[in-house]
Amino acid sequence: MSKRIINTDKAPAPIGPYNQAVLHGNMLYTSGQIAINPTTGELEIAEIQAETTLVMENMKAVLAAAGMTFENVIKSSIFISDMNNFSKINEVYARYFDEATAPARETVEVANLPKFVNVEISMIASL
Repeated sequence: MSKRIINTDKAPAPIGPYNQAVLHGNMLYTSGQIAINPTTGELEIAEIQAETTLVMENMKAVLAAAGMTFENVIKSSIFISDMNNFSKINEVYARYFDEATAPARETVEVANLPKFVNVEISMIASL
């Protein structure tokens, strides 16, 4: 089984030696998305709900490039720099999933994230 690299200009370009996602068989493994505006290349981290929305929209674009939607997501990993932002991040995240069929998930507070953003999200999805 070979892997297929997934890239789209509708999400931020990788800032290191990795790809936006890899499709292996029917499984999609995404890299973490942060709040980089794919059009301008600028970070948008002034307000946590707007930051989280941009992260989710970037993830939506990566999923779409693989022919998938949030309905295909089976696991999410959320990394946040301040657990006090959990409820605001969760409020935005919840808009993208039907609670009855939402994926498995973990949310972890970390010391720092790339470019010192407040939230990074990665996902695993299946066709």
